[in-house]
Amino acid sequence: MKLKRPEARPPTETIIALIDVIFFLLIFFMLVGRMDATAPFQVLPPVAGVGAPMPKGGTTVSLSADGQLALDGVEFDRAEVISRVAEAPGAMVRVNADAAAELRRLLPLIAQLEDLPGKEVVLVVTPEPL
Repeated sequence: MKLKRPEARPPTETIIALIDVIFFLLIFFMLVGRMDATAPFQVLPPVAGVGAPMPKGGTTVSLSADGQLALDGVEFDRAEVISRVAEAPGAMVRVNADAAAELRRLLPLIAQLEDLPGKEVVLVVTPEPL
């Protein structure tokens, strides 16, 4: 008795696994990728570096992390700081803000100081340690 063996078929290539991988990658990149609106013009962000030494003279306004203000080491409220800076001799005003200070406290202070006639406002920064 002679039995016939079934013909060997070539294995079918399953593309389903490849489709799954592609969809996982697509979802991953959609979640991780940034889709920000681009500006209609070129914007070059500033680069940190070491600048010229701070000029001597002037006054120093300090801003703590919780919003307290001091002028040359003495604590005052905002209105008093602004009026004393306006009366102070010299054009240089240094703003020394704590790294944890919120921008909603810092930016209005700088704007008020810049509105004072004849005053040049400089923000004191410290380079990152190596």
